Amino acid sequence: MPSPSTVANAYASLARLGDTAAPKLPGDSPAGPSFGTLLKDTMGSLNKTARNTDAQTVALANGKSNLIDVVTAVAETEVAIDTLVSVRDRVIQSYEEIMKMPI
Repeated sequence: MPSPSTVANAYASLARLGDTAAPKLPGDSPAGPSFGTLLKDTMGSLNKTARNTDAQTVALANGKSNLIDVVTAVAETEVAIDTLVSVRDRVIQSYEEIMKMPI
């Protein structure tokens, strides 16, 4: 089971993705990072979490790590992947809804 801090970090990442509160006019300059930048940062964070899990697993195999640390790292990776999959599913669902709109 993931720790509360892991879940809080995952939801904070999602909140950053949704921080585009006010609609922008064509002439306005963007107030925050673009969706592509947020997506790139989120993927980088997921990659970092996965590498940490790999490092903890190797350390456990070498007898230099605790099993609890490995389980925690795996749970953090699982939460990050689940979060990313949820965002992906929502983006696909939104795209499908836009494609169904009449012209």
